[in-house]
Amino acid sequence: MAASAPAPHMADFPAEGRCSYYVEKKKRFCRMVVAAGKRFCGEHAGAAEEENARKRILCPLDPKHTVYEDQLAKHLKKCNSREKPKPDFFIQDINAGLKDGTEIPEQLVPISSLSEERLENLIKKLRKASEGLNSTLKDQIMSHPALHDALNDPKNGDSATKHLKQQASILGNIEKLKLLGPRRCFVEFGAGKGKLSHWVDIALKDAEKVHFILVEKVTTRFKVDGKHRKKNSVFERLQIDIQHLCLNKIPLLSKEKLPVVGIGKHLCGVATDLALRCLVETYAASCEERTEEPLAKRIKND
Repeated sequence: MAASAPAPHMADFPAEGRCSYYVEKKKRFCRMVVAAGKRFCGEHAGAAEEENARKRILCPLDPKHTVYEDQLAKHLKKCNSREKPKPDFFIQDINAGLKDGTEIPEQLVPISSLSEERLENLIKKLRKASEGLNSTLKDQIMSHPALHDALNDPKNGDSATKHLKQQASILGNIEKLKLLGPRRCFVEFGAGKGKLSHWVDIALKDAEKVHFILVEKVTTRFKVDGKHRKKNSVFERLQIDIQHLCLNKIPLLSKEKLPVVGIGKHLCGVATDLALRCLVETYAASCEERTEEPLAKRIKND
């Protein structure tokens, strides 16, 4: 017989219609809604005596949740963690930076394992390779009037203020580069909740024919892109790793042929490299090929 739920604290009781399972680690009752006539939610149903005859097991697709063993086959067909068909814009490792014929070392050697002599030689090579490079980056901290009210909201905490200042600076830099305008598509890499695109959309006001593509590899809660209902703005969210994203295969871009502006706020160094390759090699390069094709034909005929 399965073990019963841990005994709840006497000073605490489950809310009406909520699960009666006491989560010892969190020192509170489970807050999941229960079915009519039940004391426990599906996840903790094994704690109820009337459910002891049915066994719950870990989902093989995602061990973060459980499922009744006798309903496993049915569950696997609808589990949110099941592998879904790949869209046309998914091309394995297209932005990984590896070309055909590139030799990948069979074994990576950690720097800590190098001898002093080999380490000195490596440092010399790196210094020689970086000679002449202007590695000094100048800070361009700016702002934008679209975020004026939000930045001055007294309800903001330190974290909210920090993010708003970063978003305002990005918008200010986009405007300085004359990239903030109508008839273009903004691709936000590592979009998260989509707040950067949200502020770009607000800054553009009633600009015509503006599209947003939000790229994020994981499912995100509390997204803000769904709140936009302006007729001149189109928001599309793609759940995909930047490493496998081919921009010119996205129906919106292949159909509209819009100029693309890549934006991002949450990218690490590796993801930034992937995003730059994605922009240059899977969209800009294809646009240049389309533009140059007629000229190439004329030269050939001459």
